[in-house]
Amino acid sequence: MTKEEFENYLNAIASKLRDEARETPFSVAKQFEQRVREITNETIQIPGIEIDFNPHPQAFPDIEIGEFGIEVKFTTNDEWRSVANSVLETNRIESVKHVYIMFGKMGGTPDVRWGEYEKCVMHVRTSHVPRFEVQIEAPRSLFEIMGISYDEFRVLEMHEKMRYIRNYARSRLKEGERLWWLEDAPGEAHTLPMQARLFTELEQSEKVRLRAEAILLCPQIVQSGRARHKYDDVALFMLTYHGVICHQTRDMFSAGSVGNPKNDDNGGLYIARMLKLMEVELENAAARMDAALFEEYWGAAVAPEKRIEEWLRRADNFAAGRWKPSEELFDGRYAKPRGT
Repeated sequence: MTKEEFENYLNAIASKLRDEARETPFSVAKQFEQRVREITNETIQIPGIEIDFNPHPQAFPDIEIGEFGIEVKFTTNDEWRSVANSVLETNRIESVKHVYIMFGKMGGTPDVRWGEYEKCVMHVRTSHVPRFEVQIEAPRSLFEIMGISYDEFRVLEMHEKMRYIRNYARSRLKEGERLWWLEDAPGEAHTLPMQARLFTELEQSEKVRLRAEAILLCPQIVQSGRARHKYDDVALFMLTYHGVICHQTRDMFSAGSVGNPKNDDNGGLYIARMLKLMEVELENAAARMDAALFEEYWGAAVAPEKRIEEWLRRADNFAAGRWKPSEELFDGRYAKPRGT
C-alpha cells in the first residue's frame, strides 16, 4: 500500500466519521477512538492486515495498519489543537513507518480531519515530561523549526532530543523569561517547565483559569488557616505545570477576592465565599483538564463528569466538620443524600 492509497482511505474514514459526528456528536475520546477502529477495519480490506481492537493502552500510534499508523485525537472544544504523546515515545510500534492523526473536533460545528503526524506537531510543552502538541493544518512543523526531520529526531537519545528542545525553547523566550532546566547530562529527569512567570503579572482571565485548576487538584485548601502545608501542592502545581511563581500562594485565594482572609479560621466562611464565586470556573476546569493530572494529584483517574463530586467528597474530609463544601457549594447539586 502506497502513501497515496492510504491517504485515500483516510479521506473515506474521515468523511464517514464527520457525517456521524454531525448527526450525533461523539461525547468522549474512547467512544471516538473505538469508532475510528471500526470504520478503519471496514474501510481497509487488505489481506494480511488486521486491526487490533485490544491494543496496549499506551501504544503509539493508537492504530496499527501494516507500515501505517493512526494516532487518534479528540476534543470537545472548538479547536484543532491537542496535547500529544511524550517525546520519549517509549511505547512506539516500530513496525509503523508512517504516522497520521485522525482528529475529532466536537466543539462548534463537529468535524473530523486527518493530517501527517510530522506536519501536525507544532510545539513541545513540558510539565513532568516533554510532550508534543499537535494541530491540524499547523502553519509550521516543530521539526521544520528545529531543523531536523521527525524520523531523525525520534531515534535520538533523550539527552540529544533535549538539545533541540532547549534551543527551540530559547528562541521563544520573551523579555524577562528564563529557562529553568539547562542540564545536558543523559538521564536527567525533567521536573520543571522551561519558562517562569509571576502570578501577579498574569492577565486576570489566566489568573482565574489557573486558580480554578489549582483548587480542583488541591482540595486541601479548605483546611483551617492554621493547617501547615495546605498550599504546598498548589505552589508546586503552578510552578511545575504552568511555570508560574507565587510569592505568597495564599494571595491566589485572597488578593482581590471577597471577604477577609482572617475569616478562614471562623468556620471556613472566607474560603466558602471565594469558592462560591469560582463554581463555574471549577466546572469548566473539571471538564477540560488532563486525566493524568488527577492521577498524579488524587492518586486515581476520575471521569470528567465525576470530578466535582469527587472534589467535594475530598473537600468535606479536609474541612473536618468546620463546614461542609458538598452542601454549601453548587447549590447542593453534587451532594449525596444523607445515609448513602
